[in-house]
Amino acid sequence: MNRLYNALQLKRLYQLKQLGFRYVPLIEKRNGTSTALPNDLEALKRIVSECRLCGLSKTRTKTVFGEGDPNASLMFVGEGPGAQEDTTGRPFVGRAGELLTKMIENAIEIPRESVYIANIVKCRPPNNRVPTPEEAYTCLPYLMKQIELVAPKVVVALGATAYHYLTGDRSGITKVRGEVIERGAFLLVPTYHPSYLLRNPSAKKEAYMDLLKIKRLLCENC
Repeated sequence: MNRLYNALQLKRLYQLKQLGFRYVPLIEKRNGTSTALPNDLEALKRIVSECRLCGLSKTRTKTVFGEGDPNASLMFVGEGPGAQEDTTGRPFVGRAGELLTKMIENAIEIPRESVYIANIVKCRPPNNRVPTPEEAYTCLPYLMKQIELVAPKVVVALGATAYHYLTGDRSGITKVRGEVIERGAFLLVPTYHPSYLLRNPSAKKEAYMDLLKIKRLLCENC
């Protein structure tokens, strides 16, 4: 019950932030509980595995928390798990995952294991549809805590959905891809989602240029 209460309050805070609020009154604690998520990735993963805050929990096979180096300088954020991810509990393991691995290892020239990979939502939306705002905002506190704990120098938003929920900007990905956006403790770079690249191979050249920019940013901040 305490975890449910905490997550609901965090959801409320992020919803208010997306509406433009920059300050909200402190939410009262109830029965001595705190609204803070744990400062430990494994503890956070356990909370996510038990989450029942939105309807996606009713159709999932496994939650897909994220994986990679917990001290990574580079983090990738996608939209949500697909069918294979839902089965395995791991992010980006299907065809899009294979392409993402090539993007990381061939263009940025670092092992996939040295980055951290997560998604906006931790459960698969039915038929791989785009997460609803309610689903995304419910799950967003988990992702923001992951970013806080991993503390990457660069976060790559893979596709329009990831970009929108990380920034609040609804601009299309073709308009903003490749931009470097300061987000406090990290730099955000949006680019095409690997699934989009599989459907539109002609966009791979632009994505490659984005990846080279990301590589330079990592070198500049190493």
